[in-house]
Amino acid sequence: MKKYLFIAAIAALPVSLVYAQSPKDAYETTVDGVKVIVQPSGNGIVEIQAIVKGGVQNYPADKMGIESLAMTALSECGTMSHDKNSFKDQLDKVNASVYGYSNKNFSVLRMNCIKSDFDTVWPLFAEALTQPKFDAKEFARIQQDAINALKESESQPDAAIDKYANKIAFAGRSYAEDPEGTVDIIQKLTPEQTAAYYKGILTRSRLLIVVVADMDRPALEAKLKTLLDGIKKGYPFEFKKSFFRSYQNTFSAEPRELATNYVEGVTSGPEAGSPDYDAFQVAMRIFAQRHFLEVRTNNGLSYAPQAWFNAGATSVAKFSVSTTQPDKYIAVFDQLVDKVKTEGFKPDEVANMKTTYLTGFYYKNETNFAQASSIASNEVIYGDWKHSLELVDDVKKLTTDDVSNAFRKYIGNIIWVYQGDTKKVNPLLYTNGTLHKADNPVSN
Repeated sequence: MKKYLFIAAIAALPVSLVYAQSPKDAYETTVDGVKVIVQPSGNGIVEIQAIVKGGVQNYPADKMGIESLAMTALSECGTMSHDKNSFKDQLDKVNASVYGYSNKNFSVLRMNCIKSDFDTVWPLFAEALTQPKFDAKEFARIQQDAINALKESESQPDAAIDKYANKIAFAGRSYAEDPEGTVDIIQKLTPEQTAAYYKGILTRSRLLIVVVADMDRPALEAKLKTLLDGIKKGYPFEFKKSFFRSYQNTFSAEPRELATNYVEGVTSGPEAGSPDYDAFQVAMRIFAQRHFLEVRTNNGLSYAPQAWFNAGATSVAKFSVSTTQPDKYIAVFDQLVDKVKTEGFKPDEVANMKTTYLTGFYYKNETNFAQASSIASNEVIYGDWKHSLELVDDVKKLTTDDVSNAFRKYIGNIIWVYQGDTKKVNPLLYTNGTLHKADNPVSN
């Protein structure tokens, strides 16, 4: 579950210093119809990510989890030239990494090594991407690992409530799907099915390559051309973004025997790339601090209340608590939202959070891996990889009104979900609201 933590030590760093360390001579090129984005790193590390766009848009609900399993298999089931052990042994000798993973928006096969070992690691990366074996014995192992991880996740209340919230809020949309799948689906997948699926999505039309390294451009492009020549072009692919809005407050509950009760709310957020996007990022971070202060510090209702902006093909704002007093929580929440909508944020809050947001962003992007991941997500989700490098200028321009109005615009009707003792919660407080002011009725 994506959460934001506010660390005083990070906030104290000057944004200008962090930003100055970000290379400004990044470029994009096209190799065999595939966009390639290269950012010089200024160090001796090579990070390359092959991104398959689409995520949950690539498969039907009854096959969710198949892409995640396929991406894991690329490095865990061996290749046509190396079994799993020899593949891993070669990487271990040079302390390099090659592995795949998935999320709701795209999948990644990444390689990371020092520059002097590039010629050793690149062939392994290329084999994993284009010649995976899907060995039956190794596939059974990673399949069982995936099942165990799903069972463990379901036993974790924080993860369970978030999955439940996605299922209810995004019903009828591909975004309701969990990229990790379910136990029932995963245990039925075969190596042959998964290999065939991977072969179907491995097309140049879906691929994006991100490189964060200091590499000779002609040599890099030659390597990439050899790699991509063996991959079919595929049908044109469009990454689809959709706006989420609830037209009324709703409440759904599941009885569960837990030590406390879990509540999560889902509401609108701006599409990545829209004019309100950066303003809303700042707004939700300020609200997260206020939410924490009111819910935990001032009212003692939850040890870890959360509020965050979950950006993706479908972007939403989320709020969550674990609490023994769910009805008191919704009263505090309603009052807090009403106060922000009525009064807006304070200029000093906005100024401080702009600095905290930017400093935290660049602090987290110090590694080649983090920089490549940021470029990839901005290109796929935001629609412009340069946003990752130009964020400081965009955020600096934001005014207090921009941030306050973004919050007012998107925080509306909320899809509420609940897991725990259903006798302790009054659904009407979540659907009808707790504020009753005749002279200024709250309109969500």
